[in-house]
Amino acid sequence: MIGRVAILAAVDDFLFRSKIRAVAKHVSADVTFVQTADEILAQAEAIKPALVIFDLNSQKLDAVQTIAALKQNGALGGVRAIAFASHVHVDLIAAARRAGADQVLARSQFAGNLADILASAR
Repeated sequence: MIGRVAILAAVDDFLFRSKIRAVAKHVSADVTFVQTADEILAQAEAIKPALVIFDLNSQKLDAVQTIAALKQNGALGGVRAIAFASHVHVDLIAAARRAGADQVLARSQFAGNLADILASAR
């Protein structure tokens, strides 16, 4: 049996959380939802996830700053970070790319490709 992959998700939106949870179940991934930068970094240190998902439109987290902190951490810099945002937030998308996000998608692209994104976390 192939082992389960660990994924962290800093996502506030309940619709996206539900969708991520459902898709993760089908691709044998364990998703842990996190809300603060400290929680993300601590969980990432503890479980060494294959992927961290960031909702750039989060009201609870400065996702761009947290992506930068993740990528600047020597032990975690190689962890893949994918972010998504409303396509109209061009400056936020650019800031996430500058912070080191491996991939930044519009919300619709993220939702449409979620199965492939989670499956490729292996």
